[in-house]
Amino acid sequence: MTLEDHLGDIIRKARKAANLPFAAVAKAAGVTEAELTALEDSGMPVPQLDFTTLAKAIGLHAKRLECIAGGWVPLLVDTGLWRELRIISTTSGGNTVNCYLVWDEVTREAALFDTGWEAAPILELIEANDLQLKHLFLTHTHEDHVAAMADLRERFPKMHLHTNSKSAPPQHRNRANDCIHLGSLRITNRETPGHAEDGVIYLIGNWPEDAAHVAVVGDTVFAGSIATGFQSWAMLLEKVRSQILSLPDETLLCPGHGPPTTVAQEKANNPFFG
Repeated sequence: MTLEDHLGDIIRKARKAANLPFAAVAKAAGVTEAELTALEDSGMPVPQLDFTTLAKAIGLHAKRLECIAGGWVPLLVDTGLWRELRIISTTSGGNTVNCYLVWDEVTREAALFDTGWEAAPILELIEANDLQLKHLFLTHTHEDHVAAMADLRERFPKMHLHTNSKSAPPQHRNRANDCIHLGSLRITNRETPGHAEDGVIYLIGNWPEDAAHVAVVGDTVFAGSIATGFQSWAMLLEKVRSQILSLPDETLLCPGHGPPTTVAQEKANNPFFG
């Protein structure tokens, strides 16, 4: 299992979120600027790295940061508990992105959350399981999350699009009180700007056998890290706290990149939220 962000990625993101001079962060870490550059690029710490002072300077939890350096990964989640959930990963130019297909086991109605880079593996799953793709939910409109949308809309012209993008027609824009029914499943949304202006997560509930809610979180939080705050670091952090980590501990978090995790695991291990 490989995390989306290694130690250096996490330090770089926290440094930028804290808006501190590079030299000041290197000094706090007890390393040279060249060593900090190498650390951020490779994720490999040098022996003299001062985790405690570095973490305090850039707003991270020191012990959790050390655990990341030591190889922490989230406990493997048995996604078989959600029988009608599939994770689909596609790669282009070294960028691997996840999208998610869910369906109701009785009606065979399906919903896709983001598209990834290509439609082929999505179409194979739809055909193999005899599904009807009714909905496409977008967590945000960055290219890696919508690249296959045109191909899917050509194949399923009646598929309904759900997005927070202001450029979308009004009938496709999410509303705060939306509750979409997919057979017995219920899908709601929470706005999570910060990484992207149109950022939104989707909660899927009412699974058979009382399986926990699933949250498709896009590029907000990753296992052991967060996304890049292209719009606002402060807003991103606040939205993760208020809209994601406030969910029940057992909630399955399905990020746009990296492995699935849970609210409990992120509350206990993510260095951004100590």
